[in-house]
Amino acid sequence: MSLDELIDGLPEYAKDLKLNYSSLVRQNTELTTTQAWGTLLVSAIATRQPALTGAALQGGAEHLTAEQVDAVKTAGALMGMNNIFYRFHHLTKNEKYATMPARLRMNGIRAHKADPVDFELWCLAASAVNGCGKCIDAHENVLRQKGITEETMIAAVRIASIVHAIGTVLDMEHSSVEEPVLQA
Repeated sequence: MSLDELIDGLPEYAKDLKLNYSSLVRQNTELTTTQAWGTLLVSAIATRQPALTGAALQGGAEHLTAEQVDAVKTAGALMGMNNIFYRFHHLTKNEKYATMPARLRMNGIRAHKADPVDFELWCLAASAVNGCGKCIDAHENVLRQKGITEETMIAAVRIASIVHAIGTVLDMEHSSVEEPVLQA
C-alpha cells in the first residue's frame, strides 16, 4: 500500500492528521525533498509501525537514492540505540553514569553516504520521536553550527510528530479490529 493510500484511509477522527500531512509533508517549503522524505522515513522507522514503515520505505525509494535510504536506515538504527542509552543518562539522578564510556559502536554516523546536514536532521527527528532530550540537544547543536535555522529544524520535527501520530492511529485501529484472546 502506498503512503498516500495509507493516509487517505485513516479514520475520520484522524482528519487533522490527514490535513497536517497534506499541508506539512506534501507542501513543505522549509526542507529539501531529500530532507523531507528522509525525515518522514526515519520517523516511520522510529514509530516501529510496520504498515507505516513499509509505505514510507516505498515512498522514500521514489524520492531518495539507495544511498540516502541506507543513510536514513542507519540514522534510525543508531538513534534506536543511542536514544535509549542517552535518555537513561538524562533521566537518572546518578551522575556517575555520565562519567562512564558508552562503549557503543557508532561508525555509521561517519560512514553514511548522505549529506551530513541531512543525516543530522534525520537523527534529530528520530530522537524527537524516541523522546531523548540529550540526543535532541546534541543534534540540534550540530545543525545550528552548520548554519541550519530553527525553522528548518522545527519543520522536520513537525513531520516527525505527524508521522508518529499516524503510527499511533494505525496501531490503535489494528488493535481495535483484533479479537481479544481469552485464557481459560
